[in-house]
Amino acid sequence: MATTNDFRVGMVIRFNGELHRIEEYIHRTPGNLRAFVQAKLRNLRSGRITETRYRSGEEVEEVRLEQKEFQFLYHDGASYQFMDKESYEQMPVEDKVLGEGAKFLKEGETVELFLVGNDVISAELPFKVELKVVETVPGVKGDTASSTLKPATLETGANVNVPLFVNEGDVIRIDTRTGQYLERVN
Repeated sequence: MATTNDFRVGMVIRFNGELHRIEEYIHRTPGNLRAFVQAKLRNLRSGRITETRYRSGEEVEEVRLEQKEFQFLYHDGASYQFMDKESYEQMPVEDKVLGEGAKFLKEGETVELFLVGNDVISAELPFKVELKVVETVPGVKGDTASSTLKPATLETGANVNVPLFVNEGDVIRIDTRTGQYLERVN
């Protein structure tokens, strides 16, 4: 057990029977009233943020997460299959755990998974990935200074908007957090 004095950003606690990560917290002492801790907690399953108050020194249940590197194998339609790099065991992971960035995962990509026991709680995808453009409208010579974008389909099946000078077969760098084009890779 931990107390509110042990709070730190990123700490995982059990609140209302579910796991939450502390996003931010502040210790307040209002006038002649008792001190309390105001905390913003992110639910690790749903991603929702809630604000709650704790009495100063109140006990909370801290949960230890195990962080391991896994290799992405394939997507079978229902879940994403990962392999533990140490034990070579395969583990299915649901779409909602990975978030929107999962559509940019390419086979063989390394991902950090956070586990409690054998349950995958959250994942940290690479921030930038390099993917090949498989379908887009052909670019025209001289379209390098414009900020106009066109749709493109990547090798993973994801659709993104790219500048006019990007052609089929080009390898581009994508930000998995926002899904935006960053640059063309030589």
